[in-house]
Amino acid sequence: MPHMVSSLDHPNPFILALIGLAAGVLSGLFGVGGGIIMVPAMVMLAGMAQGRASATSLASIVPIAAVGAFVFGRSDSVDLPAAAVLMVGSLIGVQVGAWLMPRIGDDRLRIGFAIFMIGIAVTMLIS
Repeated sequence: MPHMVSSLDHPNPFILALIGLAAGVLSGLFGVGGGIIMVPAMVMLAGMAQGRASATSLASIVPIAAVGAFVFGRSDSVDLPAAAVLMVGSLIGVQVGAWLMPRIGDDRLRIGFAIFMIGIAVTMLIS
């Protein structure tokens, strides 16, 4: 049986561009975008599976982060030693997360992601 191409295989480029625009603005404002904006938007608005949305977000965040770091670096707002330490930890952590993701499954991943975001929101409101 041939593979049927669905809208889930090829999300609407206009919707993806709007998601990217929102993520870029919020990245510049709050330092967020990939996980907090792009992933839920790609799942809810573009119909992507949770795991695919997470992986796609990671692929798109590299140039976003580079441009943001450059723009903020021009005004001496980047703590380069702190960024280097964060990078080392993140490069290790992302491998663990990428290994775990396909073993968890989309439903549990989506629930875990929602709980994580609620936890962050509550922590920020309390602190």
